[in-house]
Amino acid sequence: MSESAEHRALALFHRVAATVPAYGAFLAEHGVDPGAVRLFDDFTRLPLTDKDNYVRRYPLPERCRGGVVGDMIAVSSGSTGEPTFWPRSADDERVVADRFEQVFRDAFRARERRTLAVVCFALGTWVGGLYTLSCLRRLAERGLPVTVVAPGSDKGEILRVVPRLGPLFDQVVLLGYPPFLKDVIDTGRAEGVAWADHRIRLVTAGEVFSEEWRALMAERAGMDDPARDTASLYGTADAGVLGNETPLSIEIRRFLAGRPAAARELFGGSRLPTLVQYDPAVRFFEERDGTLLFTGDNGVPLIRYHIADEGGIVGYDAMLAFLERHAFRPSVTGPDLPFVYVFGRSHFTVSFYGANVYPENITVGLEQPGVAGHVTGRFVMESVEDGDRDRTLTVTVELSPGLTDAPGLADRIAESISVHLCRLNSEFAHYVPEERRRPRVRLRPAGDPEYFPPGVKHRYTRP
Repeated sequence: MSESAEHRALALFHRVAATVPAYGAFLAEHGVDPGAVRLFDDFTRLPLTDKDNYVRRYPLPERCRGGVVGDMIAVSSGSTGEPTFWPRSADDERVVADRFEQVFRDAFRARERRTLAVVCFALGTWVGGLYTLSCLRRLAERGLPVTVVAPGSDKGEILRVVPRLGPLFDQVVLLGYPPFLKDVIDTGRAEGVAWADHRIRLVTAGEVFSEEWRALMAERAGMDDPARDTASLYGTADAGVLGNETPLSIEIRRFLAGRPAAARELFGGSRLPTLVQYDPAVRFFEERDGTLLFTGDNGVPLIRYHIADEGGIVGYDAMLAFLERHAFRPSVTGPDLPFVYVFGRSHFTVSFYGANVYPENITVGLEQPGVAGHVTGRFVMESVEDGDRDRTLTVTVELSPGLTDAPGLADRIAESISVHLCRLNSEFAHYVPEERRRPRVRLRPAGDPEYFPPGVKHRYTRP
């Protein structure tokens, strides 16, 4: 990490300590004198902030610069559906627009190609749609020939506007959550949309996907070069886009996808994470016990914020040295930026169509009359991908002791979970297409050794 990035993080700390009332109070409560934080080593000993000890404890205005809420507010749903409000300003969006520009300019060559950008994220108070729309319009302001249309998550409207507008442009970029974009591509194919004629590019966010998924989408959408025709963004409601895939990071990930031993050596596990590059001057990452912290200036400035995402950091030179040891040389060598890899919060949530599904949401569905008496309350939720790369929210439920089955119970549980997920989790209700909201429920006897082994601490999710 460069000295300038560390210096910027330290300087941001002092500005936030002086101008954000909540953070000043937080430091005082922890016995921290901001004036004594002079070196970067001092910075690394600062107490961590998170949703519980900071965001939920202090009123919204006090968490903003000067105690003044920004000019726009986005909303994210918490584990019980209670919204969290994230103000932002035009300055906040400027640095996020840089990440979009890197994708559009360097990978998609949008400076020399007339580009139609189709926002397929849900519109409204949720973070993805309007944030993306704002950042894309900034690209047009910067001189890129980018035109934006925002049908949101209305699949019918997407399939109406792309065939009509696509022929007017050199390329069409669809931006949305991976399973939804797949649904759009597949439905369009069934309806006769010639995707290849529109020179499709994809920008995704919100979920880790496999390289097999990327290859399948390239095939079905007629994309010639998956490393330069697709890009995933790593973003959060807390701070917008933190990093983005580049052709370099995609080439590396595709190489590692076929070499699990090398991936395990680099990432410390068998799962293949999202791998992006980031600008440490504006989003400063740290790794702590296998999870990520970041520092950044946003509508709500955050210092050493623990987002609970599992992952880590790899420097640019360290990454190239690792690849050299494994005899791999990417076809591109830049940008010269560090890498962050992200598994997500697999211990706690399942990401489905970009919505975080929390165990608490499922629990409510199992506590309803006609259901509660038949189950223990333990369950495991998974986002299961089939052979056609479609995903289904699957919930495996433990039956009460002595009960092996009950006619119609699985259907009642599925309906109950669906109803209460939509009621409690606004992201789920707006991001997930109606036909995908009903989970697949599997019933297992009490103490099932695969899902509910006795004497073992239960985990409600599987990666």
